Amino acid sequence: MTMDNKISNAAGKSRYMLLDGLRGVAAFMVVWYHVFEGFATSPVDQKFNHGYLAVDFFFMLSGFVIGYAYDDRWSKGLTAGEFFRRRLIRLHPMLVLGILIGVVAFFVQGSVMWDGTEVSGGMVFLSAALMLAFIPATPGCVYEVRGNGEMFPLNGPAWSLFFEYIGNILYALLLRRLSVRGLAYVVALSGAGLAAFALCDLSGFGHIGVGWSLGEYNFLGGMLRLTFSFSAGLLMSRVFRPRRIKGAFWICSAFIVLLLSMPYIGDGSQPWANALFDIGCVIVVFPVLVYIGASGEVVGMTHSLCRFCGELSYPLYIVHYPLMYLFYAWVWGEGLSFAQAWPMAAGVFAGSILLAYMAMKYYDEPVRRRLTERARRRKSRMPVRSEAV
Repeated sequence: MTMDNKISNAAGKSRYMLLDGLRGVAAFMVVWYHVFEGFATSPVDQKFNHGYLAVDFFFMLSGFVIGYAYDDRWSKGLTAGEFFRRRLIRLHPMLVLGILIGVVAFFVQGSVMWDGTEVSGGMVFLSAALMLAFIPATPGCVYEVRGNGEMFPLNGPAWSLFFEYIGNILYALLLRRLSVRGLAYVVALSGAGLAAFALCDLSGFGHIGVGWSLGEYNFLGGMLRLTFSFSAGLLMSRVFRPRRIKGAFWICSAFIVLLLSMPYIGDGSQPWANALFDIGCVIVVFPVLVYIGASGEVVGMTHSLCRFCGELSYPLYIVHYPLMYLFYAWVWGEGLSFAQAWPMAAGVFAGSILLAYMAMKYYDEPVRRRLTERARRRKSRMPVRSEAV
């Protein structure tokens, strides 16, 4: 059985199933990247190193898919309010669950910061409430309950969702209105800014794995990552001309696994070397992978695999990190090496997939269906405004 890359959805639009699958592959790599963070003292000695680049790939996929799905709907009556409502229904239910899992993990860990300082239950719930409202923590503030500077200390990866929302706002209010040329200028300027950020070593290690904190240059770096990758994906959706590329999923998956698992480039004495690798991936390789993926065919078993990976990608990304907090506490408390801890690491990986699958099937999908149906009923009850003759 052969199926095209574009699969029709309920709204009458089609979506790129193969790109969904690649998002899932990148999400799996993020989990392994976070596993290996538990055995590193800095980015330089982390063996499984470049998983943070998955976020740039996610932003680019998001720009491409949102541009494809929504660009032509504004002229047909789509409002900014409806767009934001759809995006909230798509993204926020899993964020809520991720926060709740983060609260449970924090209490299981002993309700202490990484330095052992006890944190009151009230402060934990305050941190959760602010996170639900997407109000980030600043380093050292009273509700930054882990003490390592994270924007969202109960579920660290939510920082990228924070920037995703910023990207959605920018799209609805500004980027969708730009011509292809205007959007190309945004891509060029933000790409130059991102390259300068990396080559000037504003991260301290010659990489672009920033945005997760409000300390130092993190917010600037996060905005540059979002602006370039999201705008580049949006631009590609407007100028894209598909071709038939066989084996596109496997080609792209192989590159994603290879690039995101690369160790740090160099020994840290010349951070520009790693900076060049990061910039080359984001500015050159990722657009090519998106193009190949959007041009590929979903054939036979690949369809089921892409669907599974795509559906699991966001739940896996947003629920796995609380398990990592517990894993880190165990590894650091026992002083274990990867050789000693690998069975538990494999268990955390498998457990993250199982947790994400259960969250998707028994929480996210039912909640989103209910919210979508409620929004449709509410829209159908709204009075139709008559136009002046």
